[in-house]
Amino acid sequence: MTPAGPAAPRRIRVWDLPTRLFHWLLVACIVGSLVSVNLGGNAVGWHFRFGYAILALLLFRLLWGFAGPRYARFASFPPNPVAAIAWLRGARSARAGHNPVGAFSVYAMLAALALQAVTGLFATDDIMWDGPLKAQVSNATSALLTRVHKVNRFVVLALIVLHLAAIAWYGRVRKEPLVRAMIDGDKSVATVAGQPSPEPAADGARERVLALALLGLSAVAVWGIVTRLA
Repeated sequence: MTPAGPAAPRRIRVWDLPTRLFHWLLVACIVGSLVSVNLGGNAVGWHFRFGYAILALLLFRLLWGFAGPRYARFASFPPNPVAAIAWLRGARSARAGHNPVGAFSVYAMLAALALQAVTGLFATDDIMWDGPLKAQVSNATSALLTRVHKVNRFVVLALIVLHLAAIAWYGRVRKEPLVRAMIDGDKSVATVAGQPSPEPAADGARERVLALALLGLSAVAVWGIVTRLA
């Protein structure tokens, strides 16, 4: 009997529209945040606004990680050190979503951005700009959170560089166009005869209406935190 071998790859929907929009809106807000804070002066006001938007997007992603389609859910890419080490050593399996190493990258990026956004709410430049919640903590606590905010930005930048390097490596070495997949939502997934092939993610009107509702809820929550607790 001839052993089962890999079948021709097929393109399936992996990243639903809300997940893709989250990704690109987050990219835009991070760029806007970095540019505005480096411009200084009145532009720092936009740094805060971009920070609020990032916080709302992260809250949405947290909710979407439980309510979204299969590959957007955290359950589909749990942090697994054993699987990540095996992946780095060359172990491969037919999967459509994040690989084990990519999963750690996602969690690290989300955690670093969340820390940056939250500490910014309490930070101060001791000149003209204070975070909206600075008055809710002592000066010493605000100073500590400001230091964390300043140091953690380098962690965020390092993770962004690693993320871009990984995208470039996958494109040149593995011939996997990850950027294209995050634009049109589809990936080429290799299948093995005799094994179940990955199923496409749901990406219809129901998912989009739900995502819009969750994003609205996230935005209202951040607005409430910023305006009502200040």
